[in-house]
Amino acid sequence: MASFDDRDGKIWYNGELVDWRSAKLHVLSHGLHYASAVFEGIRVYNGKAFKLTEHNERLIKSGEILGFAIPYSVEQLNKATEEVIKAQGVVNGYIRPIAWRGSEMIAVSAQNCKIHVAIATWEWPSYFGKEAKEKGLRLCWADWKRPSPETEPTAAKAAGLYMICTLSKHSAEAKGFNDALMLDYRGYVAEATGANVFFVMKNGEIHTPTPDCFLDGITRRTVIGLAKDLGYKVVERHIKPEELADATEAFLTGTAAEVTPIGSLDKFAFTVGETCHKLMAAFDKLVGR
Repeated sequence: MASFDDRDGKIWYNGELVDWRSAKLHVLSHGLHYASAVFEGIRVYNGKAFKLTEHNERLIKSGEILGFAIPYSVEQLNKATEEVIKAQGVVNGYIRPIAWRGSEMIAVSAQNCKIHVAIATWEWPSYFGKEAKEKGLRLCWADWKRPSPETEPTAAKAAGLYMICTLSKHSAEAKGFNDALMLDYRGYVAEATGANVFFVMKNGEIHTPTPDCFLDGITRRTVIGLAKDLGYKVVERHIKPEELADATEAFLTGTAAEVTPIGSLDKFAFTVGETCHKLMAAFDKLVGR
């Protein structure tokens, strides 16, 4: 795959389409040094962005949580996204909007920094691949825990919150796993490094962790709706790791992961069963695939 800084095409940058290679920021940008940046990940299906308004609403809210106002409305961001999708000719791919503080100040204080916004999109296949959909992912426990909301702004999709995800993902892949599952600061099951998690229990109910210290994913909420439409009871609660012995199936959800089954997690084994297949099919139908 070509480096992301050396491609043909256009990126929407501060209100206009610019050449892909010229969409740059200064080395002394506050967002680079102090992680004062928020972003989104959005899928493109058949040329249209999935849940575009919800994602841009969350982008603006994430900026507010980090103490800055994104200088574009949801409607303007929606229009810009559609513009860059068309310019790039993306049919089935990924969109990355990002907003960050600029280089007017380079200290902890950043009140005078300009807020920059960019939106890029590119063709992108399934994140985990076809084999994962058939056999399920191999997961291990992460070395890092999701922090308390009193410690970090956990309700924001903020760049700095993903460093422990990168560390955990690298560690898992070095051991031969696909991903890692994180506990939260209390020891409850939280999420994977970039996706929410669900468990199908022996009684047929679908259980998922309460998102009180990590993102309540847009795909997560979508899949909960699909599961309820299919007649499943969905329970959001705090889940202890040892309770996974009572789960027969498990799966991840997210913009990248979509709906991807889990085959194993440490000592726990799961089947890619009826519930996973039904939800994958329902999601595919929803997005027109």
